[in-house]
Amino acid sequence: MNLSGRSLELFFIDGRPDGMLTAEVFNWTGHVLRVPRTQLKEGLSRPEAAFTGVYILLGEQDGRAQAYVGEAEDMRERLRDHAARKDWWDNVVLVTTSANNLHKAHVKYLESRLVEIARDVNVSALENGNTPPRSSLSEAAVSNMESFLDTLLMVLPAIRVDMFLSKKRDVSRQAPERVDAAEPVFRCTVAEHGVNATAVLRDGEMVVLTGSRVRPSWAGDRKANTTYFRLHDDLVANGTILRDGDGAILTRDYAFSSPSAAAAVVSGRSANGRLAWVLDADGRSYAEWERDQIEGTGT
Repeated sequence: MNLSGRSLELFFIDGRPDGMLTAEVFNWTGHVLRVPRTQLKEGLSRPEAAFTGVYILLGEQDGRAQAYVGEAEDMRERLRDHAARKDWWDNVVLVTTSANNLHKAHVKYLESRLVEIARDVNVSALENGNTPPRSSLSEAAVSNMESFLDTLLMVLPAIRVDMFLSKKRDVSRQAPERVDAAEPVFRCTVAEHGVNATAVLRDGEMVVLTGSRVRPSWAGDRKANTTYFRLHDDLVANGTILRDGDGAILTRDYAFSSPSAAAAVVSGRSANGRLAWVLDADGRSYAEWERDQIEGTGT
């Protein structure tokens, strides 16, 4: 039994998956409202829009995802100003509490922490010029805000806001034994390009391990319908992939959502991860290993 599971309630206000929605978690005081800019009038008419809270503007600029994190004691007034002055955003997420019991110091703390996290994850450009300083809170209040933030960071990816979802994994947590004996270990090699990467399947993610040799630059077709080349570029830019002579090395454990995503970034081109990754122990492909795992399941 998974005792750490949480129950998330999504309410699609107008019955459309891409329209306004609210998100709440059982036994959490937070309230999240996502509003497309095309429905801003309707969104600002809701009472929570006038609450004290933090908000996230989401959109694109020059072909790359862009965001802005802000806070206000009356978000309705602040968003009216952003609608008049900022053209690039097309969605906004408003984070409040159902009882409107966040105050100015709370939301300034949350704003600062969200900007810190977004800069560390570095998957979306931030219009925020600087990371705002954290407000001065008591030890108890900081603990409460960090607990609030933990749940918020679970909710946001569920409503397709992934800019705070870090795929980096803490190597020190796994030291000295970075790989559990029960975890399958896979290898991806492309000898002519010096690729020799090791990965484990952990908590449903393909985690490529620190020290893996990977392709230093994307060699595949950038016009193909894939976002993996952008991810490769971002990992080079933030130092996760460190170029080393003619090759490159992974500087930290990094989690990918699928074997194909991991194989593409490692090899620098689109790849079928189910074939590219082979079990280190016996050479079976990921596809063969998966087939053997599910054979007889439920019988």
